[in-house]
Amino acid sequence: MKNYYYFLGIPEEAAVEDIKKAYRKLSLKYHPDKNPDDDFFSHRFRELKEAYETLIDEDRRKLYDENLYYFQRENKPYLPPKIKSFSVSKIRAAIGEEVIIYWKTLNADLVKILPFGLEKPYGEKKIIIENPEDSGEFRIILNATNTILQKSVADSITIKILSYKEREASTHKQDTENTPQKTEIPIPNTLRKASIAMVLIIVLLALGYCLSHL
Repeated sequence: MKNYYYFLGIPEEAAVEDIKKAYRKLSLKYHPDKNPDDDFFSHRFRELKEAYETLIDEDRRKLYDENLYYFQRENKPYLPPKIKSFSVSKIRAAIGEEVIIYWKTLNADLVKILPFGLEKPYGEKKIIIENPEDSGEFRIILNATNTILQKSVADSITIKILSYKEREASTHKQDTENTPQKTEIPIPNTLRKASIAMVLIIVLLALGYCLSHL
């Protein structure tokens, strides 16, 4: 059973105006028209609409609250949410640079990656580094929630923002590492001596030939 209060980000005792305000905000943010190529947002938008239509109706909300109460009481043994993996393609990046986030959660039906918003329980996402903190860092927070148990876990990754000089130095280092290096093949001493001897023999033979024809 879904917890509509968690979907809307409101307490169970929320007033009607709070429900309307939360729905307006989230429906604008996750409307399918803003994310036409992602079925996840269409699915999430339908869930938000379903939650709103249930909680805004007094009779339906009363029945839902009763069912939610008994469901939560009977299903307390459910496993808590867990973050199995959370990483990024690089932990040092410049402003405007692309970074890929990777994550996987378990037992979570509500997943947020801040500062970006709702996401799938697992996947990857390309982002552009912008608006870093004053400390010169960009922080990404993964929050996974089991709405039935009303439990959450979180993890974070901090990306260091490179200055212009650091970025140039990093680029130069990569170029140097990717440039093929010339290597000299050492010639063994025995082969070197044999080559010299061969040259001397050829010179002597040529000299003998010249003297015999004088």
